[in-house]
Amino acid sequence: MSAVAPADAGRERPAPDSPDAAGTPDTTAVPTSVRALRGRTLRRNRRHVVLGVVMLSLHQVAEALVPVAIGLTIDWAVVPGDVRALAVCVTGMAVLFTVLALAYRTGARFSLRATENEAHLLRVEAARRALDPRGERSGLRAGEVLSVATSDAEQAAQYVRAWSASIALVVAVVVATVALLAVDVPLGLGVLVGVPLLMLLLRFPAARITRRSEAKQATAAGATALATDLVGGLRVLMGIGARHNAAARYRAASTRALEASVGAAASNGLYRGLVTASSALFLACVAGVSGWMALDGRLSVGELVIVIGLAQFLAEPVQGLGMVGQMFATARASARRLVRLLNAPAAVTPGDRDCGGEPVVALSGVGYRTLRDVDLELAPGELVGVLTADPRDAEALLELLSGRADPERVHGALTVGGVPVHELGLDALRGTVLVEEHGAALFEGTLRSNLTVRAGTDEDRLLAALRAAAAQDLVSGHPEGLDRPVADRAANLSGGQRQRVALARALVADPPVLVLHDPTTAVDAVTEEAIARGVAAAREERTPAGATLVVANSPALLARADRVVVLVGGRVHRTGTHARLVEEDRYYGEAVLR
Repeated sequence: MSAVAPADAGRERPAPDSPDAAGTPDTTAVPTSVRALRGRTLRRNRRHVVLGVVMLSLHQVAEALVPVAIGLTIDWAVVPGDVRALAVCVTGMAVLFTVLALAYRTGARFSLRATENEAHLLRVEAARRALDPRGERSGLRAGEVLSVATSDAEQAAQYVRAWSASIALVVAVVVATVALLAVDVPLGLGVLVGVPLLMLLLRFPAARITRRSEAKQATAAGATALATDLVGGLRVLMGIGARHNAAARYRAASTRALEASVGAAASNGLYRGLVTASSALFLACVAGVSGWMALDGRLSVGELVIVIGLAQFLAEPVQGLGMVGQMFATARASARRLVRLLNAPAAVTPGDRDCGGEPVVALSGVGYRTLRDVDLELAPGELVGVLTADPRDAEALLELLSGRADPERVHGALTVGGVPVHELGLDALRGTVLVEEHGAALFEGTLRSNLTVRAGTDEDRLLAALRAAAAQDLVSGHPEGLDRPVADRAANLSGGQRQRVALARALVADPPVLVLHDPTTAVDAVTEEAIARGVAAAREERTPAGATLVVANSPALLARADRVVVLVGGRVHRTGTHARLVEEDRYYGEAVLR
């Protein structure tokens, strides 16, 4: 139901500095760029990030000191044969390996916790933006929004892990370089220059990975969106015999996603190969130089072990820094899509006023999309029918009444209770006008959960609404009654049953102004007549009587209208009762009685 909103529908999105679902306050506004999102990610997880970085850095320091400890043991204890020095060195090695194991375990835990917490916060934020009652104009389809709120949120959260790992790896390189400088200054300086140069060269393929990752995420999201659309319309596709064409269309989209994924995987594989090869070459150079220095007598046996051990150790952080570059590239691609959703302008820009008087809906000289100079008034207690020659006229009218129309594109005056629609607060508008569109959705659960729009709604009211919508058989014909299960997408209900339940839900909401769009297209003529009678009676019984606008070509519904407005070419063609229009307007008779 497009105009039904939760209790907090009229409020703005929660302020960024308010506590989120995890109890962690955001410290900045909604990020407007990838850099802003990255900074906010680190700030709001700073405690766990700092602890993770400290412990992971301690692990890297301990690991870098292992070859140093082995080399010193050789020079201080093994070569001179000093048993006491050997005992001290062995004890020191035991302590070193204990720190090595515990530091990594603790640091990885803090880092993982920060990453998962950030992924949760980003998922919640993306879902909150997607479910904002004002809507959003990101240009993303439903399936793409789903992909952003799940896959992209997970990938963007990897910024935490990437920064933690990169700092720890840089610490490892610094410690190893200092140790090498202590052994031999020229050798240490060579490492100090070589590592940054290597990382600089690896930045070029990282840019390609970013582009490939963006293409992969975009095509995968497109395939997900198409799959969502096809699943939602599966019955229709099977009914018109178009499932083979739909399958071919999805196969093409899936093939494009596969090609993009293969391309991204190829870039990642090439990047990993370059990192491995370059780090191995770097190690070979360091080992070769240190071996030559040992033969020349400039290094002792222990120092040679230290240099070879550190050179071998350096291969890991150098390669790790290359992999971190890949993580940054992937996270950056997902962050761009996430920022696009979070910063999408609202589809509706509500005001802050309440309805001034009786909920009278009035259109005066309104032009919007295909509508031209439309005059229409709907007062409490009235049931007005609208017949449109062009479905686009109906869509434009529904957008206007639900407040989704862009005020800058609307000409003329559209008021509810004497207040322009665009000046009404969201609560005021949606508490007054309910637009029940043709494609209403039901949710997995029970009939009761789908009908209950407010807490505390009594069972008699639900049953009365079902009777008015000619849907009482769904309860009386099932042993579980109102607790009858409703499957995902209401797959266990027929099209007519889904339509009647959605109509009953709108009647339970009992708004002052109810707008219905083709509420009987999936039912037979007998049921259509029962629905027309039930809806009219239910709206008359409301205190005060509710105003009802029915946009349809159903003769049963239009016959119960106080008057019918006929729109042709976006303009009001005729206005009158159903009976009079049938007799006097040939176009109306052909459209309604065919």
